[in-house]
Amino acid sequence: MNIKKNKIIVTGSAGFIGSALCMKLLDRGDIVLGVDNHNNYYDPKIKDARLKRLTKYSNYKHYKVDLTDQESLRSIFNDHKINKVVNLAAQAGVRYSIENPMTYINSNIVGFAHILENCRRYKIQHLVYASTSSVYGANTKMPFSEHDSTNHQLSLYAASKKSNELMAHTYSYLYKIPTTGLRFFTVYGPWGRPDMALFKFTKSILDNKSIDVFNHGNHTRDFTYIDDIVEGVLNTLDYPATANNDWNGNHPDPATSKAPWRIYNIGNNKPVKLMDYINALEKALGKKAKIDFLPLQPGDVPDTNANVHNLISKFNYTPKTSIDQGISNFVKWYKNYYQI
Repeated sequence: MNIKKNKIIVTGSAGFIGSALCMKLLDRGDIVLGVDNHNNYYDPKIKDARLKRLTKYSNYKHYKVDLTDQESLRSIFNDHKINKVVNLAAQAGVRYSIENPMTYINSNIVGFAHILENCRRYKIQHLVYASTSSVYGANTKMPFSEHDSTNHQLSLYAASKKSNELMAHTYSYLYKIPTTGLRFFTVYGPWGRPDMALFKFTKSILDNKSIDVFNHGNHTRDFTYIDDIVEGVLNTLDYPATANNDWNGNHPDPATSKAPWRIYNIGNNKPVKLMDYINALEKALGKKAKIDFLPLQPGDVPDTNANVHNLISKFNYTPKTSIDQGISNFVKWYKNYYQI
C-alpha cells in the first residue's frame, strides 16, 4: 500500500530511537521537523553525530528546542502544516530518576502536556508517543500484556510514562485526537545511548575493567533491536487509531472504546537471560568480561517479557533480529565510531 507522504514532527530527533526513525521517514520522502534540546544527560557528541546523518537530507529541518519551552514549541506547529507527531523526547533512565526526580516531571510530564495541547490546537491527525515496559512495575505475570494492571510503578521514570498514557487517553476522549502509546522493551543497537548497559559493558570489557551485573545476573530482558523498534513505530504511525477499534473489540473500560486511543507493546517476544546477553557480547568482542555481581538495584525489575500479539495481529509486526546478530552489529558500529 502506498502511504501518503506527510509533514511530521519527531521530538527527540537527535536521540537513539528518534534519529533512527527520522532516517526511515526521510528515506521514504516524508518531510521531518526534528525537535531536540541536546541536553547533557550523556555525551552530546553522539547526539551531534546522529544529527549529521539527518541534516544531509533536504526534507529535514532541525529545531533545538526543549519541550518545556511552550512558546517555541507552539511556533513550530504554527509555522508548518503538521500532519502527525512522534514524541520520543523524554528524560530516560530508571536509576537516574531516583536522584533527579524533578527532571522527569518537567521533561516527561510538563513537556508532554505541551505536545498534547499543540496536537489539540492544530488538529493533528495522529500522535504516536514513547511509553516503556517499566510501566508494568511490580507485575510478575509473564508475558506482560497491554491488558495487565499497570498501577504499581517502581520508579519515577515509569510513573511519568504511565502519566503520559493517562494524559493521552484524556485528550483522545475529550478532543478526539488519535493517540498511540508504544511500550518499548529494552532497545539496543548501533547509535545507542552511552548510559545503557550494552554501551557500558562494551567499553569496560575493551578497557579491561570489570562490569557491574546487578541482581547477581538473574535478570531476563526482552531485548529489542533498533530496526525492529522503528518498524513497529512506522506501522502504527501510518494508521491512526479510531474509536471502537481497540485490539480485542471488548475493552473492559467503556470510555476507552469511545476514544481513538491505543497502547501496544513493542518487544522481541523472546526474553534473554542477562548472562546469555553478556556471553553474546563476549563472543562478538572476542574477549571475556570481568564481572562484579551486585544486588538488585532500587527501581529495577527482575524480568521483562513482551506479549506482542496485538501488534502482530493488527500490523503483522515481525521482529527479525537475533541477539547474536544485533550485538554483532553494535560491536562493529562501536569500533568504527570510536576508531578502535
